[in-house]
Amino acid sequence: MFFYKLVRGIVRLYFKLFFRFRVKGLANIPNEGAVILATNHTSNYDPPVVGCALDRQVHFLAKEEIFKVPILGKIVEKVGSFPIKRGGNDRKAIKTGLELLNSGKVLGVFPEGTRSKTGELGKGLPGAAMFALKSDAVVIPIGIVSNYKFFKTIIINVGKPISLIEYKKEKISSEDLISAMEKIMLHIQRQIAEYK
Repeated sequence: MFFYKLVRGIVRLYFKLFFRFRVKGLANIPNEGAVILATNHTSNYDPPVVGCALDRQVHFLAKEEIFKVPILGKIVEKVGSFPIKRGGNDRKAIKTGLELLNSGKVLGVFPEGTRSKTGELGKGLPGAAMFALKSDAVVIPIGIVSNYKFFKTIIINVGKPISLIEYKKEKISSEDLISAMEKIMLHIQRQIAEYK
């Protein structure tokens, strides 16, 4: 945790020096208990931006290729992120994410699965919904609005918790996952639209 706080402090300073860093709705995130942060994804800056917005540690799902990059891979691992294989059903990543949530941690996910090349919100993959429906975590939508140009504004717009109670069943169907994911994406879009 010390290493995480150290890195977060350095990165926060960077964003405050070179950008106009604004966080809206931070009170919507519980101070304790399992939380899933579901966020749009347009830049490699997105994970550190979300991590800097909170005082709680955020454990991000990150593409496995990052962990193979010298130095960066070790830093990403030491701050609590864990790898996921893109394009498939990564059981190990699912298990790790659920373990984190079951121990009351904060999980950061980018439901689109990759960065949007257009800047527009893409289609959500069912992973974020699956984490939500298989845990007791609070789901919080976040819209990041920024072009990440120096000295321009970065807005992290944190929404109210999303209720997915209607999809929580003993046996979750693929239709439940799709519908829950669509609801999550709708709320992320609303957070973006407020400041775009």
